[in-house]
Amino acid sequence: MKAFLKQTRISSKKVNIVAALVRGKKVSDALTQLKFTPKRSAPVLAKLIASAAANAENNFKQDKEKLIISKIIVNEGMILKRGRPISRGRWHSIKKRTAKVWVELEVESKQKEAIESKKEKVRSKKSIEKIEPKVKKVKTVEKVKKEAKGVRSAELVKKTEEKAPPATKVESQKADSEKSETKKDS
Repeated sequence: MKAFLKQTRISSKKVNIVAALVRGKKVSDALTQLKFTPKRSAPVLAKLIASAAANAENNFKQDKEKLIISKIIVNEGMILKRGRPISRGRWHSIKKRTAKVWVELEVESKQKEAIESKKEKVRSKKSIEKIEPKVKKVKTVEKVKKEAKGVRSAELVKKTEEKAPPATKVESQKADSEKSETKKDS
C-alpha cells in the first residue's frame, strides 16, 4: 500500500512542511486537510495519497476509511543547475530543486499495535534509566564521605603539629623518631 512521486519541481523542505501536517492521520482526514491548505505542495501530496489509497483498495482489498498514513518520506531529488550572467564574465548559480516523495499506508489496527509496542519499550528503558542513576549517586556519596573523613583527620594532625613546635632540637629528634616507629608498626 505504497505510492511514489519521483520528481516534483518543489523544494523538499517545502514539501516536508505540508507532509508533517498529515503524518499519522486517517486518509480521509488528510485529504480534507490538504484540500484547504494554501501551499503549492498540498495538491501534489493529496493526489499522491489518493493514489496510495486507490492502490490499497484495488490491489489489497482494503477499506479506505480504515487506512492510516504510516509514513511519508520526503527526500531531495535531482537539482537542475541554471545560472544568471553577471559582470566580468562570471555568473550566479541558480539551483532549481526537486523532491522525491514516498507514501505508505497501513490499516488502523496494525498502526495502534505498533505504537503501543513502541511505547512499552520506551517505558521499560526509562524505568531502567531512572533506577541506575540513583544507585550510582549513592555510591559516589558514600565515597565522598569516606574521603572527607580521611582528609579532615589528616588536616587536624597537621594543624596540631604546627601549633606546638618542639622547644629544643633534642625534643624534635625524639618526635621524628616516634613518627618513624609508628609508621613501621602500621
